Amino acid sequence: MSDSGLDQAIRAAGGITELARRIGISQPSVSNWSRIPAERVLSVEAATGVARAILRPDLYAQSGEGDDVEAARAQEYALLAVLLARAPDQALLQRIAKLRGDATPLGLAHAALAQAAGAAEAGTVGREYFNLFIGVGRGELLPYGSYYLTGFLHERPLARLRGELAALGIARAENQYEPEDHAATLCETMAGLIGGPFAAPVDTQKRVFERHLAPWIGRFFADLESAKDAPFYRHVGTIGRLFVEIETEAFALSA
Repeated sequence: MSDSGLDQAIRAAGGITELARRIGISQPSVSNWSRIPAERVLSVEAATGVARAILRPDLYAQSGEGDDVEAARAQEYALLAVLLARAPDQALLQRIAKLRGDATPLGLAHAALAQAAGAAEAGTVGREYFNLFIGVGRGELLPYGSYYLTGFLHERPLARLRGELAALGIARAENQYEPEDHAATLCETMAGLIGGPFAAPVDTQKRVFERHLAPWIGRFFADLESAKDAPFYRHVGTIGRLFVEIETEAFALSA
């Protein structure tokens, strides 16, 4: 029996192959789904625009006003995760172009990203992503906690993060080859802790954020914001930097 949430995600993406490409996993993996796995809901939501309550109504009830703030936080992390994990295709750029912002700094950053997405071509943004994060030999930026904290990859910060995730019962997703301290993976993890399959109290969110994101990810977003030849991704950097500042202040107030 087909699952309605999965069916809607596939239709929104334009097929199984395209859905798999958007969220960075293999087409056979998606073909084998009977419904969207809990750990993939937020990524699928960000990549297709289909609400999580439709994708997995058994996990996500319709939220009230108090929950809307948490949903917005989770969506912000999920958007950052999707954009940092891979270059957006034209359909995702078109969705981002519909973002609206208010008069706050973060709202203005959303509006600027929307404007950049509306003017962008997927091929051009794809080359920008390659130059920033992959490159020939290496990209302009290395979006890993270990690198920012020690100057090397696969160091103690990654080991500590893996221990933390194991204690929370969070395992690496299928076909996830990047180390867990990649900025995209950490943003996806935070999204899951806030309102996803790993839903956890604020003190757990705060511990993960302060131990594994706060010491470095703000610097990474600032570097992305000032990266050369990054007309699209500099706006992603601005959003990430502002959002991390908001999260840092909010967690400090929750002490």
